Amino acid sequence: MGYLCGVHALLLVLNSKMNATSVLILFIAFSFVFFGGSCLVSPKMKLEFARYNVKDKRVLIGYLQLTGSLGLFVGYFAYPMLAMIASAGLALVMFLGVGVRLKIKDPIVTLLPASTYGLLCSYVFFSLWKDLMV
Repeated sequence: MGYLCGVHALLLVLNSKMNATSVLILFIAFSFVFFGGSCLVSPKMKLEFARYNVKDKRVLIGYLQLTGSLGLFVGYFAYPMLAMIASAGLALVMFLGVGVRLKIKDPIVTLLPASTYGLLCSYVFFSLWKDLMV
């Protein structure tokens, strides 16, 4: 019974705040739970980071992604400034990832995921900046 009440309360909060930025925040936050987790445990990601010549940064990047995801969740529900900071940090990580792929001369199509997430995080940052700072 308590679980259902908690879910109902969560749905009420989500319905009261839903707009394009809210949807993006939640989408990005859930995405980075997956991305950060895979950086930490996936054998494929270990090989990819070695290929990028940054294998010593894999765990750091995984934790940064998980921390950014947590910041988006907590910021969405309680502290919007935290969501703004988290989105800026995730955008920076993504754009640095684009730079690494350019440096190792990966095909342009492989830049699309990191570029897209970087742009989405930037959009969230500036949207929250507009709401919080103006």
